[in-house]
Amino acid sequence: MPNRQASTSSAMSDDAIPGTDPNDTSSLLAERLQAWKHCVGYLEDYVSATEKVQKAHAKEYEKVLKTINNPLKEGHHFDQSLGGIAGLFENMRQNTQGLANTHLETEKNIKGSVLPILDRLHKEIKNKSKELSSGASKGAKEVDKARNTTQKHIELLGQQTANFSSSGGKMSSSEDPYVVRRGVLHRLSQQVMHENNNRHDLISVQNNFAQFEQHIIEVIQQALMTFNQFVTGQAQKQQELYADMLATAQRVPPEFEWTNFTQRSSAMLIDPNSPERTVEGIAFPNQDHKSTKPLIEGTLERKSRNKLSFSGYSTGYYVVTPSKFLHEFKDNDNLRKDPVPELSIYLPDAVIGSTNREKFNVKGKDVSKGIGSKLSGSSEIAFKAHSPSDAQKWYEVIRSAAGNGPTAAYSSEPTSPVSPIEQKQPAPLQTSGVTGGETVASPVAAIPSSAVEKPAVGATPTTPAAEKM
Repeated sequence: MPNRQASTSSAMSDDAIPGTDPNDTSSLLAERLQAWKHCVGYLEDYVSATEKVQKAHAKEYEKVLKTINNPLKEGHHFDQSLGGIAGLFENMRQNTQGLANTHLETEKNIKGSVLPILDRLHKEIKNKSKELSSGASKGAKEVDKARNTTQKHIELLGQQTANFSSSGGKMSSSEDPYVVRRGVLHRLSQQVMHENNNRHDLISVQNNFAQFEQHIIEVIQQALMTFNQFVTGQAQKQQELYADMLATAQRVPPEFEWTNFTQRSSAMLIDPNSPERTVEGIAFPNQDHKSTKPLIEGTLERKSRNKLSFSGYSTGYYVVTPSKFLHEFKDNDNLRKDPVPELSIYLPDAVIGSTNREKFNVKGKDVSKGIGSKLSGSSEIAFKAHSPSDAQKWYEVIRSAAGNGPTAAYSSEPTSPVSPIEQKQPAPLQTSGVTGGETVASPVAAIPSSAVEKPAVGATPTTPAAEKM
């Protein structure tokens, strides 16, 4: 099983894969629109039945009562106390009971003036539901896809860190836990970007909901007011009953239902004042595993192998990992692209040259196996650090990783610092390399010691025992 290490930082930070469903908020708001659509549908049924009841007088008004006799669908979205939409329908049920006698002359006016208002409102709510469904579902799918990708790479990191422990750090370049961890950060950055974009979209939808619901209630009030104008010509009794329904609707403040809804559903709605997620505030399993921590990292200049090139040295980002690899990257950015090494040298199989002020050489084979592999065979690479002291630090860490000694991180900061005081060191006339316990010497590149008959003039003789780590 992968070794999942917990830390204090992981306990105090966000989960890489939140337990919340990105569809929760959009589903809640979609259900609320459905409730409003059914609410308007209730009113449409009510007025339509009223129009038909005009022909049948008292007996037909029993049908009117039946249209609103059942509780509102999704009734939990409405405040059940008096003064809201639920209270309005309760009042309508009571007053409709008294509408036993009605007049046929109001039928035409109701059909031509009241129902079209509610029908337009019903279509507005339906269109709003389609907009929410198409926009929110797309963002939620992107979040789900990004989270699944991140989860798979986190599981891969767990496998490779377990392999690192079981194999003693012997693994291929592509399986290096450091590289896999950076891949996790890349996918996590993409995931957080999609999560925040979806969050912004839903916050905007929430803010628009308050205004839209005010519009719904205002249109309902308008429809009932028009309806009341046609029925007031009937008997005084009927006039009083309809006026009471109108008064009840008008007493509902436009923001009443939304304000109470946000209070009841505050746990599921998004708080616009809550902070956004950041990669720095997220912890994931094996984030701080020792195999993911570089022994040294920073920028170095590498001499071009193309003799026709006029560029001389090119700058890259280099890392020596506990897995004893020297990786080259374009830069230290984990967001723009997946940080796959452009060059990987397994240091125990490489020959390390000694430093010459800020320069040093490494002879080895690129084992990254990438399409852009820079070395087809064993080749010597000339590096140049910011200063002689930085070159010495790189040399010591690379030399330690190439030998049999412990691969402990260098005591300086991970990124190669520029030394404030450049240490003066005599420039050696030759380089010496180490491959396991061998000793080589060459004025330009490290070669096997068997090819050297005698030391160069001015060189300090070395022995295998002295160079062995």
